[in-house]
Amino acid sequence: MSKDSGSGTIRHLINPTQENMEQKKVSPNRAKKEKIVAKLKEKIRKAKGLVFTNYQGLTHVQLEGLKNKIKSANAELAVTKNTLLKLSLLNTKHETRNTKQDENSSDFQGPTATLFLYGDPVGPLKEIARAIKELSLPTIKFGILEGQVVSVAELLKISTLASRETLLAQLVFGLKSPISGLHRALSWNLQKLVMTLKAIEKTKGVN
Repeated sequence: MSKDSGSGTIRHLINPTQENMEQKKVSPNRAKKEKIVAKLKEKIRKAKGLVFTNYQGLTHVQLEGLKNKIKSANAELAVTKNTLLKLSLLNTKHETRNTKQDENSSDFQGPTATLFLYGDPVGPLKEIARAIKELSLPTIKFGILEGQVVSVAELLKISTLASRETLLAQLVFGLKSPISGLHRALSWNLQKLVMTLKAIEKTKGVN
């Protein structure tokens, strides 16, 4: 072995190359990102629907307050990095053309807080709509329900529907009331639901 070769080996052992040092720096960061993606994929797997919002402008107190209200409605509002969020959505039941990774896409521009809907979507959407009415924030980007893209207008329409719990309460009350009263209550909520679903169906047809 030549003198230069030997000294090169010694230098490598004593002083790791810049490449090796960079790998050591990147590895923990990559591991952290992979952990975040795994958690997001689990939330996405459990969720019946997703709503993407821009929370910019909300104070920490306002954002945490909204998170707590949504949590009590069997949903979760989580701040998510756009690149990791789009990566987590790949090859899932909620993947759509809007969620595929595209640097030019405007759907994921700006900060994103994702609403994960684990149950009845009406309750959590009511909380979002209430916050928008009171604070003009957050801004809804779009949603995904039953694998279909849902617009802001459609999501706000759904927020006006009666929740499952309310419908059950009306049913119980109706059983104690004249049949006509029960019929009116159920017909009105059914009509609103049908109108909302028709609006979504029209949107799907256009897309």
